[in-house]
Amino acid sequence: MMGADNKHASPDEYPKHKVTVSGFWMDITEVTNAEFAQFVKATGYITTAERKPDWNELKKQLPPGTEKPADSDLVAASLVFKSPKQAVELNDYSQWWAWEKGANWKHPHGPGSSIKGKENYPVVHISWYDAVAYCKWAGKRLPTEAEWEWAARGGLQNKIYPWGDEPIDQGKVKANTWQGHFPDKNTLRDKFYGLAPVASFAANGYGLFDMAGNAWEWCADYYNNKYYSTIANGAKNPGGPANSYDPDERYAKKRVIRGGSFLCNDSYCSGYRVARRMKSTEDSGMEHVGFRCVQDN
Repeated sequence: MMGADNKHASPDEYPKHKVTVSGFWMDITEVTNAEFAQFVKATGYITTAERKPDWNELKKQLPPGTEKPADSDLVAASLVFKSPKQAVELNDYSQWWAWEKGANWKHPHGPGSSIKGKENYPVVHISWYDAVAYCKWAGKRLPTEAEWEWAARGGLQNKIYPWGDEPIDQGKVKANTWQGHFPDKNTLRDKFYGLAPVASFAANGYGLFDMAGNAWEWCADYYNNKYYSTIANGAKNPGGPANSYDPDERYAKKRVIRGGSFLCNDSYCSGYRVARRMKSTEDSGMEHVGFRCVQDN
């Protein structure tokens, strides 16, 4: 049963519906910096965040008539988390995200930062295009949203999280998330302010690590907020809607991301719930977005 499980559910998680998926293999961790570096070394691939944005492509995702930004802003960059110094209203994420020139998978916090010593951390600042390119090189693919949720549930039925129903901050630490008051105060109960090395917390029932928290993960599917209503009577191997639609940004073409990140908190997105759906444009790279691959049986 795929979809909404508790009071935190968003409208796009309804209706809960029956899905069957064929067998597949899934990476037990998010793709790491070391693994992505092998791909780049073998292919010379340059990620989206390392390239100057093409305004002609970018404007297709924006409301007609949007003014072109200054050339000084159209540079290779990515979104980096910057914690505000005081509590803020949670209705404007620009208060904790900054467009950082020179931020990319090798320099996750911008120029001067590095992934040295973080080879076993999930690779981030990865666009949907980057993730697809890696998967192809590795002889794999991105999971469908249905495959991802099936895997995240780990064999449990109708549970809220990969580990069951125990709330995120009760009992032992279960995932790398934001504890405390988001986005200004993190109590570090899980010992990590930002990303954690993969497999730092217990695996789910299928032996998969970090299906909750650490980094959001790209899925193959387009995002459409009403998609579940089109398969309410059940579906086998659903591959997502034919077209993307997000009522918040009607012109943007978006793909599904799943699993939550080190920034997720019940007060904001509770992204570590197995049914939680999030979305991002295909060319977005952010400090908390990575991926893992699947392979057909």
